[in-house]
Amino acid sequence: MVLIRFFILTLISSFNLVLSQDVNWITIEKAQELQKTNPKNIIMDVYTDWCGPCKLMDKNTFQNSDVANFLNENFYAVKFNAEGNYSVNYKGKLYDNPGFKKGTSGRNSSHNFTRYLGVYGYPTIVFFDVNTNPITPITGYLTPSQIEIYLNLFRDKKYLEIKSQEDFKKFISEFKPKFKS
Repeated sequence: MVLIRFFILTLISSFNLVLSQDVNWITIEKAQELQKTNPKNIIMDVYTDWCGPCKLMDKNTFQNSDVANFLNENFYAVKFNAEGNYSVNYKGKLYDNPGFKKGTSGRNSSHNFTRYLGVYGYPTIVFFDVNTNPITPITGYLTPSQIEIYLNLFRDKKYLEIKSQEDFKKFISEFKPKFKS
């Protein structure tokens, strides 16, 4: 009986490993370095430690194998703590968090790089072009099927064709999703 339970637990664990995939998260500095030899768009997950929707998006969206594989193949994926206590070198300028309070549980001071990017809610996904210029932030929890739309919009530079709300509605209506939820 114990052997059967062990076998079932092993089978379930193996199945879960197949369904989840890890995103190859890097820093913005590393992404800028990689851009020099292999330009790709960048996606940045801006999160905080206390943010419940951020944790859910990590678990439900970024661990989805379709999402993770798509990100790893088409983007440099950056994870950034919006209230972290470290310096960021972005395009030769240093950003830090001078208001950070060590030992604080819960909310802390917003990092200057977070402010520079125009992020005021969490989670926020910021897309950057191949020249490491910010394109736009998308604020809020996104499911795999929701993020798939944006990933294709920015990977394929379709965002350059969007000039109005009607253009965006047309893009969404013509979009053929491929990710499994």
